[in-house]
Amino acid sequence: MSKQINDLELASWDIYPKIITDSLWLLGRRDNGSLHTAEYWGNFVPQIPYQAMRRFTKQGELVLDPFAGLGTTLIEAVRLGRFAIGVDIQPYCVEQIRWRVEMTENPYAVRAEAVIGDSTQVSTRDIVYQKMREWGFEKAHLMLLHPPYHDIIRFSSLPGDLSNSPDEHTFLDGFERVVLNFAPLLAENRFLVLVIGDKYTKGEWIPLGFQCMERVRRNGFRLKSICVKDIQENRGKRGQYSLWRYRALRHNFYVFKHEYVMFFEKVCK
Repeated sequence: MSKQINDLELASWDIYPKIITDSLWLLGRRDNGSLHTAEYWGNFVPQIPYQAMRRFTKQGELVLDPFAGLGTTLIEAVRLGRFAIGVDIQPYCVEQIRWRVEMTENPYAVRAEAVIGDSTQVSTRDIVYQKMREWGFEKAHLMLLHPPYHDIIRFSSLPGDLSNSPDEHTFLDGFERVVLNFAPLLAENRFLVLVIGDKYTKGEWIPLGFQCMERVRRNGFRLKSICVKDIQENRGKRGQYSLWRYRALRHNFYVFKHEYVMFFEKVCK
């Protein structure tokens, strides 16, 4: 029997209506409560880290996010009583995370910190590990990855930013380096959650999600589930539904309305 890795009372499983167990996630509009914000293009919805933390961690455990953005994971971690460390390559993002975390209500007196760094680099991992040990952790209990969807959105001009990768192969290699770099910090039999979508380039649908999935699988992780999440109208397509419908009909493609939430378990060596 597998060891329980959450705080759910399984004998009373029916008292958790908010916990999703199906593979189709119709979440609707993002939760903008607390200090969450949708100002950052590509920012993922708070419901995703909420579901991941409730299912795969306990209060007082540690969550890592190597692509922290504006801190969605860290804010949810504080609200749910989890420690968290996030990394982002952009100083602006880290500054925003620190402010938002500081302003978030912290009923469980946990800690959450953001680090400026390139998640492909060992030096960045060393900074994260040092912080973990300061807090009394040798291993993390959950890792969330929400990388750029290659070059769909250029987040910065920084050379280490994966959204600046010149081609898909370079992007996938960079993404894999992040997985390899941070995997040693995650405890065995604990979960890595990948939030990723596909892209459409030069008349071809690029299965970026499944390409990233394979990069995780071949590095010591077992695929446990693939969930498909609905995408509501985003900033890039806001108010342009008719235009995108026309383009789809004219050029024989389908408009993206989904992305993937993939769950992997770290395999014991």
